Amino acid sequence: NLPYEVEISVDETESVTTPFEHFFMASELNRLGVKIVSLAPRFVGDFEKGIDYKGELEIFKTEYLKHVKIAEYFGSYKISLHSGSDKFGVYKTIGSLKRGYTHVKTAGTSYLEALKVVAFAEPNEFRKILDFSRIEYEKEKNSYHVSAELKNVHTSDRYNNDQLIELFSQNDARQVLHVTFGKVLTIVDDNGRYIFRDIIYNCLKKNEDVHYNFLINHFKNHLNPFL
Repeated sequence: NLPYEVEISVDETESVTTPFEHFFMASELNRLGVKIVSLAPRFVGDFEKGIDYKGELEIFKTEYLKHVKIAEYFGSYKISLHSGSDKFGVYKTIGSLKRGYTHVKTAGTSYLEALKVVAFAEPNEFRKILDFSRIEYEKEKNSYHVSAELKNVHTSDRYNNDQLIELFSQNDARQVLHVTFGKVLTIVDDNGRYIFRDIIYNCLKKNEDVHYNFLINHFKNHLNPFL
């Protein structure tokens, strides 16, 4: 048999996961002999894609500690932060507790770091991606928890090259670029050739040092609050 890990994910429910609900799930899984590696509750506040946490951090801290204590009772599995990319306020809050295990995910915003390389090295190509993402956003956002409004993200001709980089510090733009990644990476022309994917990949290869520096800073920003 191949080894595997079990993560329980209830983060996309409409209601916040209560300590009782967490305890009940963990208790039943423990009774059934299922070893939990990670559990992702639905936390208080908003964990939107690609941007920092929206909510009261002191309330989050109180609730998070309850979940940590339950995990410790059943063997200290990880508390997973789904849609946890770039939730820096949350990281600092968790890091201050100095207890428990946390699973942080950064896949979505690592994609944004790759796009930032394109904006830096080949701005004209990034302009095409930005304009395409704006077109696709209204449809693609339905699968994600986001609040970005297109009126706050202009067409590429409204920005100079330096302002293109600044878009990666603007919440609306981050979400527009974030949730359209699937379309950007898979759309093909009439001949079946990728329209954007190969441009992005080739840019990353040609600017490997820039890409790595962006990623190093990205990961440091995610990890340092826990140190």
